[in-house]
Amino acid sequence: MLYIVFTTGRCNLNCKYCGGSFPEFKVPSRPRYSLESLKRFMKGDEEPIIAFYGGEPLINPSFIQEVMDEKPDAKFVIQTNATLIDALPAKYWRKMDTVLVSIDGRREVTDGYRGHGVYEAVVQGAKKLREQGFRGDLIARMTLSEKSDVYLDVIHLLSLEIFDHVHWQLDVIWSPRWLHFNAWAKQYIEGLRMLMDCWLDALRKGKVLGIVPFLGVLKTLLTGKPIEVPPCGAGSTAVAISTDGRVLACPIAVEEDWAYLGKLEETTWRSVRGKVTIGEPCSSCRYFHLCGGRCLYSHIERLWGMGGFRAVCRLTLGLIKPLTKIKQEVTNLVRKGMVSLSELLYPPYNNTTEIIP
Repeated sequence: MLYIVFTTGRCNLNCKYCGGSFPEFKVPSRPRYSLESLKRFMKGDEEPIIAFYGGEPLINPSFIQEVMDEKPDAKFVIQTNATLIDALPAKYWRKMDTVLVSIDGRREVTDGYRGHGVYEAVVQGAKKLREQGFRGDLIARMTLSEKSDVYLDVIHLLSLEIFDHVHWQLDVIWSPRWLHFNAWAKQYIEGLRMLMDCWLDALRKGKVLGIVPFLGVLKTLLTGKPIEVPPCGAGSTAVAISTDGRVLACPIAVEEDWAYLGKLEETTWRSVRGKVTIGEPCSSCRYFHLCGGRCLYSHIERLWGMGGFRAVCRLTLGLIKPLTKIKQEVTNLVRKGMVSLSELLYPPYNNTTEIIP
């Protein structure tokens, strides 16, 4: 089970598509529950994964240390903007299994959405993680919006040779529908095609580029095992725990009634699973086994209306359909020993990469 644990509702940045810190009444700046109640909630889970989340989780490093000390048997993940790396002692970074750092690609794109100088701060923070002995999976976690070019921005991040993997999410949840969204969508699908050509060329030479959406979908295609519903596991194999002790199906649904699963002190991980899930029109779609409904929050809220919902769905198909076409060649390359199957079966566990952007 994946436990997405808010350490705080505060953030030291104010990104354009996010809005910065949560109001105190929505997500308090400090946890208001005991570590004992958190441990009791997880009791009996033999493979716990704890992901630190915010706000910016490194604003509350002491809580991170307490949790890691109390649950040494867990895998540890953190989603951070990487500007406060020094807040957490090096020995705790060395215990992390996965670190996702927020960076949107090229300098001008990242700084344009996150603030002047953020790109450089993130790159330096990522390098510092390695210098401090972090040997786990380092992931560049992008947000793609109007100024983004999926091909240029992903290739740029891969070229830095800092990150093991690159993942992206589309800015299609809270932001108003973009004025030129349809034109951008065409560019995005063409960028995916170019990126896939680059990925396949590298594979033919025995190198697996760590592009998470490609690997996640191919994992389903190569194993025949349907993708999780939803692919991030929200409400099924993943829950979020807010600083006020509420257990939520989805970490971004901090005020929606449908996401509330109970209070930390009054329930357990077993009792909250499966209460919220994906339905129509996704569940009867022929591609459901490959996309899992994409995003639970977007599926339920549909803030762009059904027209916008279907427009984003077309972007998902623009990812999935080309991957189905290269499945056989990928399989052949594995059989020839050009690349091992184990390198392609990513992620090895739910590390908070949602697979489908």
